[in-house]
Amino acid sequence: MCTLEKRGNVFFLTLTGDGEHRLNPTFISSIRSALSEVKSQSTPGCALVTVADGKYFSNGFDLNWAKSASGGSPSKAADLLIQMVDLFKPLVSDLLSLPMPTIAAITGHAAAAGLILALSHDYVLMRRDRGVLYMSEIDIGMTLPDYFTAIMRSKVGKPEARRDILLRAVKVKAEEAVAMGFVESAHDNGESVVEAAVHMAEELAKRKWDGEVYSEIRKSLYPELCGVLGLTTKDVVKPRL
Repeated sequence: MCTLEKRGNVFFLTLTGDGEHRLNPTFISSIRSALSEVKSQSTPGCALVTVADGKYFSNGFDLNWAKSASGGSPSKAADLLIQMVDLFKPLVSDLLSLPMPTIAAITGHAAAAGLILALSHDYVLMRRDRGVLYMSEIDIGMTLPDYFTAIMRSKVGKPEARRDILLRAVKVKAEEAVAMGFVESAHDNGESVVEAAVHMAEELAKRKWDGEVYSEIRKSLYPELCGVLGLTTKDVVKPRL
């Protein structure tokens, strides 16, 4: 479902599997386990790059799994979807608390919870030749979990951009996302996205910031989101004199 490797000071979390990387309980658990390993191995001067194999970064929650596991019961399928929403919330918390810079390299489509996964990183890079960002909830008839709304307000600064993404379900291409201010940069193809992400990660890692200080400052940037996630902040003083 995902693999983890470390090259120098950069951790690489790669989403693998069926091609769409839909988030079900097993996949969510796999990602959380990898992030726990990253956290346990972290030292000052590390960074994380998240990438995905194939056409998709992530196509959101695994609705087919919910339908199959429900035995054909619509109400049970809805309950399982709510379960996935609840299981995914701590994964977002994990990324917001990770003691190092994080970069999502989007080499394909990122939809619904898949887009939330990307936005849970500090930086998002995207390819311009293929792939869109898409919040599908209004199209499929679902309201947004509170932490989805909080992360959209925290990471997508322009009100008109949030409106179009959430109330029009626009499919945003790379250059549009850069103009909207929530994607760092657009690149010609998947390979160049990953190269740019690695370069950024290596440059950030060179700063050798204290991970605890970094994560606390990150959390302080998003008080609404941290409140919804149940994350607390604390004062940390580790001056480099």
